[in-house]
Amino acid sequence: GLLLRLLREGSPRLQQVRFLRLNCNEEQIGAALAALPSLRRLRSLVLKGGHLRDDWGSCLRGSLTTLPSCLSDLARLAHLDLSFNSLRALPACIPHMSGLDALLLSHNLLESLPEALGALRALTFLSVSSNCLRALPAGMAGLSALRQLDLSENQLDAVPEEIGALSSLTQLNLASNRLRSLPDSLASLQSLQLLLLHSNLLVSVPPSLARLPLLTRLDLRDNRLRAVPREIQEAPFVRLQGNPLGVPEPVPAASPGDPAPEVPRVLLASDVDSFRVTSRGCSVALACGVRLLFPPGATAAPTTVSYRQLPPEPRLVRLGPHDALLSAVLELRPHGTPFRQEVHLWLPFVSPRARRGRQVVVRTLSGHTWKDLDTRLEREEKPKRLWASCQVPHFSWFLVVSRPVEDSCLVPQQGALLCSSANPEVKVIFPSGVTAEPRHVRMQVVRVPGWALGTDGPAAASPLLCLSQDGPQRFLRPVTIQLPLPPGITGLSLDRSHLHLLHGDPRAPAWDDITAQVALELTHLYARFQVTHFSWYWLWYTTKSCVEGLARKVYERLRLYRVNFIALQRRRDPEQVLLQCLPGKKVEPTLRRLHPRYRGPEPSDTVELFEGEQFFAAFERGIDVDAGTDPEAGGRSWTSTVDRKVQAVKGQVSFYRGAVPEAVPEEAVRRRKGPDALWLATLPIKLPRLPPGEGQAPLEGLTLASLNLGDAESGFLTQSNLVTVASRLGPDWQSVALHLGLSYPEVQRIQYAYRDDLDGQVRHMLFSWAERQAGRPGSVRQLLEALEQSERHDVVEEVRAILELGRTKYRESIHRVGLASEEDPLSATA
Repeated sequence: GLLLRLLREGSPRLQQVRFLRLNCNEEQIGAALAALPSLRRLRSLVLKGGHLRDDWGSCLRGSLTTLPSCLSDLARLAHLDLSFNSLRALPACIPHMSGLDALLLSHNLLESLPEALGALRALTFLSVSSNCLRALPAGMAGLSALRQLDLSENQLDAVPEEIGALSSLTQLNLASNRLRSLPDSLASLQSLQLLLLHSNLLVSVPPSLARLPLLTRLDLRDNRLRAVPREIQEAPFVRLQGNPLGVPEPVPAASPGDPAPEVPRVLLASDVDSFRVTSRGCSVALACGVRLLFPPGATAAPTTVSYRQLPPEPRLVRLGPHDALLSAVLELRPHGTPFRQEVHLWLPFVSPRARRGRQVVVRTLSGHTWKDLDTRLEREEKPKRLWASCQVPHFSWFLVVSRPVEDSCLVPQQGALLCSSANPEVKVIFPSGVTAEPRHVRMQVVRVPGWALGTDGPAAASPLLCLSQDGPQRFLRPVTIQLPLPPGITGLSLDRSHLHLLHGDPRAPAWDDITAQVALELTHLYARFQVTHFSWYWLWYTTKSCVEGLARKVYERLRLYRVNFIALQRRRDPEQVLLQCLPGKKVEPTLRRLHPRYRGPEPSDTVELFEGEQFFAAFERGIDVDAGTDPEAGGRSWTSTVDRKVQAVKGQVSFYRGAVPEAVPEEAVRRRKGPDALWLATLPIKLPRLPPGEGQAPLEGLTLASLNLGDAESGFLTQSNLVTVASRLGPDWQSVALHLGLSYPEVQRIQYAYRDDLDGQVRHMLFSWAERQAGRPGSVRQLLEALEQSERHDVVEEVRAILELGRTKYRESIHRVGLASEEDPLSATA
């Protein structure tokens, strides 16, 4: 409105405006656009929507569906932002803005771009992300000055060959589309530095991409690449995580919730632990939440498959020093049964605590060795679940673990370069002639938090590098390792006498200081050294004269994860009990988040455990475990199997701990609170009998028996009337409670028991008082007086109206049945 007024007044100062930003969620945007051509010196015009949000917090699009043709008169316009609007086609005036340098069209509804777009010869930045583009025009080849092009989050099936004409392009983002292949003309983009292609459907990539002279990052994650050219795989700037590299083409499979229609579907109850598979195949849903898909022809003869879930015993759980268990152990039998086609397996798992530099994989026992399978993660929204999906060639034990990201490569005789995707500063260089036969090398990098060092004096450590390989341990020639210097240390300022290189044995936490045995080459940021066999390597900078013992303590601390067990009971439905294991530092934030819906922790405090420690439950009769989880809070829930409409349930659930893992340091076991017994915690549970009409609003969740206050002649308040009164009191309930005769400690107990639940506080106060007053005369008058003393006259008038309505109905019923007499005072007043 202000802009329109200034334009109507003809203010000369408007002619000096060079930068203008308008809100496209406003109603007067159309009139303002028609007046813009008068701003002859305008250089930047921002017409963005997204300034408003809906009930779910999402940005609302602006109202722009096109632009007036007169905007092409803005000859000096160089920057135009039309993001978060409702454009379905590019406005016709834009190709005529020959001076445009930057054009932003993200978060619109564009389904195509016109061929005339190539007329913008001066354009250097173009963003069309988050639209509905299905194809690109060949005319884009005319954008010879374009340097940055963002086409991510569209529906592109292919990229035209003409894209190779963009000779000035330095950044190209094609992520989150539907691309299955790439044109060979991408190799003509000699200025390209950044190429993002993750989250597509690519099955092949041209090897010429690795030869682009200025390319520093090629992101091919989360595609369908089963094989990539050697030049791509060995390039240090390539990211390939999330691709089924080396895995043969599978039989098309369905998702867990939508099995393939051509195979039978089997749903197993909790008391069934086996099923039969024929040559037709089948889709199986186990009671424990696991899904399996046997494609047609997977078995030649009918086979009976049985399963069971086992506690995480050491012989069934092979965890590395820095691994974390995320699921129960699933056993599928008969062990080792081969299949003609790989079986698809989906395992549910809990979300890992730490995600940076870590990945989730399915681990299985193959023969006598544990093996990590190629795993794909899937998310189900309703109910919220996480799935680890993989393909298994035979049956054994399966579990889901979180481990540090593992990078690997095949080292040939010609040598190779292995870079860490978790920490690009860590590199391993294999020279030519390093090995006689090709061997597979794996690398993991573990971040060391500052609290883990725990030293008295100043100390810092680099990331911990774990290297392993298949084949002979020693190499024919030295291998060069590059590690970043510890945080806060530079090659120009460090004291070499304080820098130590530690070598560790993978089979035991033993560390040797090998600083004097190697030649450390220091740069400003890195340290390089050469080795002939693989193990663990660590850089330490400390004033300690001997760091081997200190490194051992840090290693033990890194392996030790302190977790807490909590049990919470739902406020509105105490039948539901939530159990969770959390890191100690996340207990308080989790409890604050759950308090509006849960009461806890129960029975009195949290219980400390160590990661890998077993705990199991013993139930009394009438209480059983529910296979589902709380979709909002996470964790495992317990419910009752008794019909509570017939009887109440009283009992307890007792939780017991298993043996302490051997990997836990002895000194940490001594510090554990409480006796070293198997008993962990006992949660008392009282589930009352359901009253008649349970589940009918507005009385849902109330477990008190029906009650009425007053009498029919003077008027009465029903349970439904009391719910109405409770809904009107709000924060004044404490004053009303004190005037009703409740003690102040009782009010405090109610407030604490229903903290963060105001409605629960009011209802509990009012109904607990009404239950004590049932059958006593004068209770209604006492309630009215308490409301008046609390200055809630609005509620008083409402209660009196309810009482008068009740008396009127009572008199009418007396006359209707003919029981009123002439001497009856009620009859006279009627």
